[in-house]
Amino acid sequence: MDRLDAMKVFVAALDEGSLAGASRKTGRSAAAVSRAIAFLEAHVGVPLLHRTTRSLKLSEAGERYASACRKLLMDLEEADRNAAGERSVPRGTLTISATVFAGVEILRPIVDAYMDEFPTVSVRLHLLERPVNLIDEGMDLALRITHLPDSSLVAHRVGEVRRVVVASPRYLAGHPRIAEPADLGKHQIIASAHMGPESWSFPPQEGSSVPHAVAFTPRLVVNNVRAAIASAVEGHGVTRLLSYHVASEVRQGELRIVLADAEPPPIPVHLVSPYGRLSVPKVRAFADFALPRLRARFVSLAREVAMAPEPPIPPRRGRMSTG
Repeated sequence: MDRLDAMKVFVAALDEGSLAGASRKTGRSAAAVSRAIAFLEAHVGVPLLHRTTRSLKLSEAGERYASACRKLLMDLEEADRNAAGERSVPRGTLTISATVFAGVEILRPIVDAYMDEFPTVSVRLHLLERPVNLIDEGMDLALRITHLPDSSLVAHRVGEVRRVVVASPRYLAGHPRIAEPADLGKHQIIASAHMGPESWSFPPQEGSSVPHAVAFTPRLVVNNVRAAIASAVEGHGVTRLLSYHVASEVRQGELRIVLADAEPPPIPVHLVSPYGRLSVPKVRAFADFALPRLRARFVSLAREVAMAPEPPIPPRRGRMSTG
């Protein structure tokens, strides 16, 4: 059996999540897929996959081998295009990852416009709420909203986002003022897995170098951004999200930002790709197409939340005026 061909079957099985999926994708029988993977395992001398009736899981050796296979196959694909003189023609399938909210609200319209511009390119947009290893999972690009560690990725900064504390005007009018992070202890908290379900971190207080953590017992914990936004808009409490999550609601006056002076530094946003992938026409074309549009979009989102004033702070109850 040809080892390169077996590698393609192996990677297809990982991409599809099952041997049956690899069979459909490659047009081979299930038995042929099993033989291809068994051939690779016999060649390297160790198991690459742990098989169950429902899924595949890579062994430790399989993880390293899968990464090497993907790199080899991508390099081969590029070499074929260069030899055929198609280096400047975007074609094929482009794979991109992003978080669910960013993918739907920010990246998807740009992807749609890109496909209109380049009809010979198809796109797989993977929207995932987990870290993605672009090389191991065969991704061409990703939109990352985080501080990037040193890595084997090429990063293009497209903007930044704030971590904002928000509540509806109706909720704020009926509850104690929020003038400093410690005041959150008096409030109903809508917590999310994105920002911490039991505490929120703020910059160090004066005289300290340690971030100031405010602990709370949330009234509601959700693992979905939309759910947190909806509950906050309906007046059920205070939540903390990224500024682009709530830009529309802040602009429309449905939510107000509090504690703006106590926010941590902004989080950078990058479009990233593995080294070497930008030389692939479909990837280079998307980067050139998307970067100015992403930068313009994040500038617009930042402007929307920056222009929203904080709610007026009423006097504390029970305090006598000395005027």
